[in-house]
Amino acid sequence: MGYFNPADMVPLLPALIFSVGAIAVLLSEVFLGKNPVRHYQPAITSLTCVGAAWASMPMLGAPSRMIFSGTAVADSFSATVSLMVALGLLISTLVAASFLHRHHVERGEFYALSLFAAAGMSLLALSADVLMIFVSLEVMSVAVYALTAYLRRGARPAEAAFKYFLLGAFASALYLYGAALLYGASGSTQLHEIAHAAAGSGLFTVGVIFVATGFAFKVAAVPFHMWTPDVYEGAPTPVTAFMAVGVKAAAFAALLRVVVIAFPGIGGAAPVWGQIIVVLAVLTMLVGNLLAVPQRNVKRMLAYSSVAHAGYLLLGVAAARGGSLTGEAGAGVLFYLFAYTATAAGAFAVVAALERDDPDSLAAWDLDRFAGLASRRPMMAAGMTIFMASLAGIPPLAGFFGKLYIFAAAVDAHLYTAAVMGVLTSVIGAYYYLKVVVYMYMRPPEAHQVVAPTSMPLSAALWIAAAVTVWLGIGPGPLVALAHASAQALGG
Repeated sequence: MGYFNPADMVPLLPALIFSVGAIAVLLSEVFLGKNPVRHYQPAITSLTCVGAAWASMPMLGAPSRMIFSGTAVADSFSATVSLMVALGLLISTLVAASFLHRHHVERGEFYALSLFAAAGMSLLALSADVLMIFVSLEVMSVAVYALTAYLRRGARPAEAAFKYFLLGAFASALYLYGAALLYGASGSTQLHEIAHAAAGSGLFTVGVIFVATGFAFKVAAVPFHMWTPDVYEGAPTPVTAFMAVGVKAAAFAALLRVVVIAFPGIGGAAPVWGQIIVVLAVLTMLVGNLLAVPQRNVKRMLAYSSVAHAGYLLLGVAAARGGSLTGEAGAGVLFYLFAYTATAAGAFAVVAALERDDPDSLAAWDLDRFAGLASRRPMMAAGMTIFMASLAGIPPLAGFFGKLYIFAAAVDAHLYTAAVMGVLTSVIGAYYYLKVVVYMYMRPPEAHQVVAPTSMPLSAALWIAAAVTVWLGIGPGPLVALAHASAQALGG
């Protein structure tokens, strides 16, 4: 054990700011009167997100260094992930402000839990020890479990939270058991020390399998994706937006760090493990897209879409070589995560806006809810078109460049079959994404359907998401450079 270094606290600033914001929101509940007004709570949460993003900036491009006696690492990679988490939480908070007000369920606990979950995600990004990864995963997961059941009306939210809790606890148990086996094989819980273990030992191999299975549940990889559609559908839509982007970004960040540091032969240098990841990636892309095609429930369709995008990201992980990511793979995965954060959050914001039309129904909406949206809310329809086109990978939007970098990394790693499958499944995805656009512009609206006025926070969420999606499409250079630097920091 080393001595405590006060400088080690600087990389923790984003997580600390998220936690302080959560405590401030909770304490504010104590001083509310009989007729409480909580309009300030989303403002506090939004400012906290901005503060956490600002605290991440100095670490961008900074050299990697171990902190807290090797249990964590401060680098550009963790700072980039903290930026993603802050962006995703900011958009979902703006969506939640109007959503919760409409449903008369405004409570400080919602924003506090969201901020605590974001703190866990930020810690997960810089964890370099299997036990710290576990603790960070649980801080994130427990808060998200509670958020899933936040709306206690009807059986659907409770069912979604119960499924998520049971399967999430099962995944955590698998991960923890695998971590114990890795400790037995290496004599250490730190990723750098585990990398020196005898990779050929049976104990090490079984530990890798259990840890990989635990992560597969968290990122919703096939065949561990069963919870995704039911949980996404049953959770409040702002929570679904935050789950889709924040949990995915943090889980893939931890997975990348584990793969690159602890299992350096898991990528292109080790055919067996490389093939396992490739098979998982192909199955996830294929199953996610095929199951999304028949969905008329847009929220459920986006859930299966999230599974498919996990497959594309796994393809980037499969393109890892030796002990570090190639430049293309690293840039591709991080750029893809950033693009998906803005795009998916914006798409769920539109779903939440339409859901506000009928406060008595908390179910996900049928495609008919989008019929004629272009004539009723042209700006909202234009935003949804941008999000659907980006998710489909249509240029010149962020999703196109994300897939381009991922597929280029796969080809560079000689994963030709997987890259071709990625392109083909993207074509399948374009069908169900563009079907939403067809309904918005080419189907007449239902006569009895009236769209409620869009609130200012919701409009801000849509504008931010759309602006980031377009900006990353027409000017991806700065983020690509940052992604390359972050990937090199991760591998180094």
